[in-house]
Amino acid sequence: AVVWDFSQNGCSLRLLCPQAFSPTVWHFLSILQEQFGSMVGANTYLTPPGTQGFAPHYDDIEAFVLQLEGKKHWRVYSPRTDAEVLPQFSSPNLTQAELGEPVLETVLEAGDLLYFPRGFIHQGDCLPDAHSFHITVSSYQRNSWGDLLEKLLPAALQMALEEDVEYRRGLPMDYLGYMGVANSDAVDARRTAFVEKVQSLIKRLIDYAPIDAAVDQMARSFLHDCLPPVLTQSEKAQSIYGFPARWQDGGPHNVDIQITKDTEIRLLRHGIVRLCNEETGVMLYYTTENSRVYHKEEPKFFELDPEYTDSIEFLLSSYPNHISVGNLPCETLEERISLATLLFEKGILTTKKPLVQV
Repeated sequence: AVVWDFSQNGCSLRLLCPQAFSPTVWHFLSILQEQFGSMVGANTYLTPPGTQGFAPHYDDIEAFVLQLEGKKHWRVYSPRTDAEVLPQFSSPNLTQAELGEPVLETVLEAGDLLYFPRGFIHQGDCLPDAHSFHITVSSYQRNSWGDLLEKLLPAALQMALEEDVEYRRGLPMDYLGYMGVANSDAVDARRTAFVEKVQSLIKRLIDYAPIDAAVDQMARSFLHDCLPPVLTQSEKAQSIYGFPARWQDGGPHNVDIQITKDTEIRLLRHGIVRLCNEETGVMLYYTTENSRVYHKEEPKFFELDPEYTDSIEFLLSSYPNHISVGNLPCETLEERISLATLLFEKGILTTKKPLVQV
């Protein structure tokens, strides 16, 4: 009653994480996150007739507005300066006086889709005779080259300090006397030599840049952002989600998982796991136990014995084909079955045939 009272008084209603309540939205976003290779989120907005929700602003995401009901009048403006092109952060609210002429002005009706990139200022308002209900889908937040370099450069510098004595040599004793803003206009050979030395050290950093490790850090964050996979009925029947519980001796008992060397398995989905080499060991990150509410759960991962990495890579390269557990590249059959059972219990594997009759 309180919410609808706000609405009747001209307030817009925003629903966060609609994928937590709508399987359709969940399925839609899960497909997009796989295609874009980055987090995809959504909000829905219900706006009363003749009102405006947000003030003009730009966002740090790629936005797709899909009109579901009613109509909405939109104005979109180009970035005002080079600094606002593909911005890293969203803007504060802007005033009409700060805007120029829109590059696009249109009325969205049910079924229409509007896209505007990061940095494009936008504002929407309802027409006097119609309400508006739309969903905004967002992607590519903090997913730029700069974000990758933020992870890569500190790691490269740390490695260079450990492996190259040039990065550990002391600075010239008198460098404060000829460097700094106060000395920036001075003509001094010592300044030239100092700048050339810094440039040389920066260029050499590329030799120490752990690019793959930095990409794995980006992937680790992405897997934490991901929605869990939407399963078909057959995928449920052929995975841990198809295992029933039995009431026995006054309590629930899970059915034992009977995986043998002849059991045919594959990854549930290709993008649901990531192997990462970290200081503490080899970690396997996965998405199958994520929440449909953004970051409600902590990142899901477990430490993997390094000798199992070949098996994970084999499963990745074999997808979408099934392989026999006996063909996993582990040393013993016991290890093959143990690894397959662990991955099956985490929802990471599916079998070619259901292991139990439900």
